[in-house]
Amino acid sequence: MIQHTVVLKLKYPKGSPEEKEFLAAAAKLALIPGVHNFQSLRQIGKKNDFDYGLSMEFDNMAAYSAYNIHPDHNRFVATYWAKYVEKFLELDYEPII
Repeated sequence: MIQHTVVLKLKYPKGSPEEKEFLAAAAKLALIPGVHNFQSLRQIGKKNDFDYGLSMEFDNMAAYSAYNIHPDHNRFVATYWAKYVEKFLELDYEPII
């Protein structure tokens, strides 16, 4: 199992039309084959300045790799990510045991 998580800060204020548009577009990533347990998350802690998180799981590295080259993922990155995201941190995990 691969856990793919991205934390991010948007260029636009919370509650803005751009925030809603970005989050709606991000939610469609859940429809890409191989994506499991997709979540859009709002940061509530004070220990960093990220505002949102996206989290999803894949059965294996092959499914994760297929997601990364899927046309819908590439379209999301080109259309929304580059335009809306100010900064981000990407974390990819697999179980130790």
